[in-house]
Amino acid sequence: MARYIAVIEVTEDGEYQAYFPDAPGCTAAGDSEEEVLDNAVEALAEWAADERAAGRTMPTPRSYAVLLKSGEYPLGKGGMVATLPLLRESGKSARANVSLDSGLLADIDEAAARHNITRSAFLAAAARERLKAGA
Repeated sequence: MARYIAVIEVTEDGEYQAYFPDAPGCTAAGDSEEEVLDNAVEALAEWAADERAAGRTMPTPRSYAVLLKSGEYPLGKGGMVATLPLLRESGKSARANVSLDSGLLADIDEAAARHNITRSAFLAAAARERLKAGA
């Protein structure tokens, strides 16, 4: 899975803003670090989908060291850096054969029912959250 570096800055109004040096035009905002990071992961996925739909090739993400040498970072001026996953959503379902402990599967089904979603939707949401966390 590709991971892109995001630069996050805080405005004078206290809003968090993120941009990706290797994803031109891809930005996100939020009222907290957590919110801007969540929004940035979604923005990056949407940006990538738009790039693919337009027939453009995704740029290869550069390493932190390479970007730091490029001078594109506002580090030392209040910015922070986060490495975020590019979650690819195709919009198409794919069948997967997965084996799980039967007790865990029962717990998943109960949790999915409480959230009024399918087992598949629950597992996909859990996987997305784990991927966002960098696991």
